[in-house]
Amino acid sequence: MEENKNDYTPEENVNQEKEDDNLYLPEDDFEQDDYNDGASKKALLGYRVVVILLVIILAGVSVLYFNLNRQQQAAMAVMEQEHAALEIERDTIASNFASLRQEYDALGIKNDSISAELAKGDSIIAQLKKERRLNYRTIKKYQKEVGTLRAVMKSYLRQIDSLNNINKKLSGENTSLRKEVSTARLRADKAEEREKELQNKVRVGSVLKARGISLTAQNNRQRTVSRVKNATALLVSFTIGENELAQPGNRRVYLCIYGPDGYLLSAGGGSFALNGKSKAYSASREVDYQNEALGVTIFYRGSGGKDFVPGTYRVELYMDGGLLGSRTIALE
Repeated sequence: MEENKNDYTPEENVNQEKEDDNLYLPEDDFEQDDYNDGASKKALLGYRVVVILLVIILAGVSVLYFNLNRQQQAAMAVMEQEHAALEIERDTIASNFASLRQEYDALGIKNDSISAELAKGDSIIAQLKKERRLNYRTIKKYQKEVGTLRAVMKSYLRQIDSLNNINKKLSGENTSLRKEVSTARLRADKAEEREKELQNKVRVGSVLKARGISLTAQNNRQRTVSRVKNATALLVSFTIGENELAQPGNRRVYLCIYGPDGYLLSAGGGSFALNGKSKAYSASREVDYQNEALGVTIFYRGSGGKDFVPGTYRVELYMDGGLLGSRTIALE
């Protein structure tokens, strides 16, 4: 019994139609499907190759990036080490110069040439500290400049040290010489003192003294009277003692007679120098002394009348600028 198409459902009709259509497809359509399947496989294979290549490239780039990053970090570390080393060199240069300045300051001297060199060094160090781009070339330049300055300063310091040693030696010799001079001067002073003492002793020992001083009243006939009111002159007698230390020769003796009223009898007298001052005297006489005892008499003559009254008289004798002797005598 033949089936009727109309007995199928609509969906079954459609599928049936497709199957019927396929039954009548030509051979070219089957070949076209095979070709499309091959092309799809080739495309898929190409995609896989591209992906693999991209993965390989990405891995290579990653490795390259990692290596570059590691090299950069290593380079940065090296640069930091170099910068730290350069800073240490910079600090060393500044420290060496500071030590040189301290060495000079410790000497406690002033020198214009050295001060100028130090000022130059201060300028170099200040410029070095301001350097922002430190490199070995810059450090070498400053090392050379400071090294030259250090050599100049060391030369100056050696000269100063040599001069200080010479000064110390001279100072020591000068001190020794001063001690010797002081000792010699002390000896000379002592010798001078001894000489002065001896001279003083000689002077004291050579001073002449008068002894046996007497005062008598005399008349016109140079005879002694018992009443002074009857006298026209006064006679002073004395003896200059023997003295071997005294200088022999002519000397002048000055006589000063003070009356009972205390006034100097100075009729016909004059003045002589005594201790830098002028002193009036009553009468004087020159004698020749030869280191032996010498008796001397000196007359004092009044104004011609009866100038004398009873009372106590004082007699003073001077010679060689000093007192030869004195005595107080009462006359009736």
